[in-house]
Amino acid sequence: MSTIWNTYAFYVLYADIDGFDPTKHSLKRENLSLMDRWILSRLQTLIKRVDGNLETFHITEAGRELIDFADELSNWYVRRCRDRYWGAEMTDDKEAAYMTLFTVLKTVSLLTAPFCPFMTEAIYQNIVRSVDKDAPLSIHLCDYPTADESFVDAALEEEMAKVLNIVTVGRSARSSAAQKTRQPLARMYVQGEALSERAAEIAKEELNVKEIVFIENADELMSYKVKPQLRTLGPRYGKLLGRISAHLNDNGDAVVRAHHAGQDYTFTVDGTEVVLGPDDVLVSTQQKEGLVSEQGSGVTVVLDTNLTPALKEEGLMRELVSKLQAMRKEAGFEVSDHIAIGYRNGGEAARVLVQYADSVKADTLAERIEEGTFGYTKDWDLNGNAITLSVQKL
Repeated sequence: MSTIWNTYAFYVLYADIDGFDPTKHSLKRENLSLMDRWILSRLQTLIKRVDGNLETFHITEAGRELIDFADELSNWYVRRCRDRYWGAEMTDDKEAAYMTLFTVLKTVSLLTAPFCPFMTEAIYQNIVRSVDKDAPLSIHLCDYPTADESFVDAALEEEMAKVLNIVTVGRSARSSAAQKTRQPLARMYVQGEALSERAAEIAKEELNVKEIVFIENADELMSYKVKPQLRTLGPRYGKLLGRISAHLNDNGDAVVRAHHAGQDYTFTVDGTEVVLGPDDVLVSTQQKEGLVSEQGSGVTVVLDTNLTPALKEEGLMRELVSKLQAMRKEAGFEVSDHIAIGYRNGGEAARVLVQYADSVKADTLAERIEEGTFGYTKDWDLNGNAITLSVQKL
């Protein structure tokens, strides 16, 4: 419920700023972005699943479908489309973003009305009845939604599910590597899924990597430590176990490659041939220097965490933007307010702030960046770089 309400609040915030009235606009299919087409297709699938479950009195299953969709709507669609609402002009893309979100919120409210009658009534009255006096007096006097098959794109839904899967595993890899999402990385290797160019771009943006490489086998990016399985090898090789263990310690990768190829691993110790199958060894994965891997839902993601000076600079720039956005909010500025940015000291952080001034100004709605402090001021430590930042509404 809170996820849907927060998404509704996001729509109302920007619609109020722009004076957006959905009755004066239309959902033009030629202007829909990839994300728009995906969420509208998911919406039709949701309608069919919820309605089908309710028809057969599977109430819990219908509720779970709504919960899953609410999460995707808020934490995937809205989060990735947030900047489309920032511009001052009502462009075709901005209109498509508004109309898509309005359509989804209205329809999801109708679907959810039997579960949450009062919350959905409040949403309906505010985003529908407030602008369309000919609409039914209550959400509970509306027809239950039916799916529009013309919006369904099963291939796009399947591909976006792959993207979400890769992103989820990639986030785990970032967490394991203790790398903040705002720090760009050079590349990511993916085994188990392949994406089209358009879908790969989304995954790259979401995980903040410059390149995605799809590979057949991630073994070459990892090293393995192999130990003998005493339960099976003890009775067969007895006193040779120490020599076998030493050999395996130096040849772990070769053992794993042989077993992955469906073959036994064979070698000779003191004139005795040793034959090892997969059940004869204990294998643990070790990360190669600068590489961090995670597995999940049939996907292996390996992140290259080696940072060049350019990547470090870009990461520092993104940290600056994040802190400035936080200061805007703390100072009570409206999302549409233009600001001036000031700085004092800072060393490397100050140099990066000036070097990337155009990007920082675009992301924070800043008109200028200058040395000195004024307005709301705060001290920060950014990746070990101390700097004092100021923001002032213009």
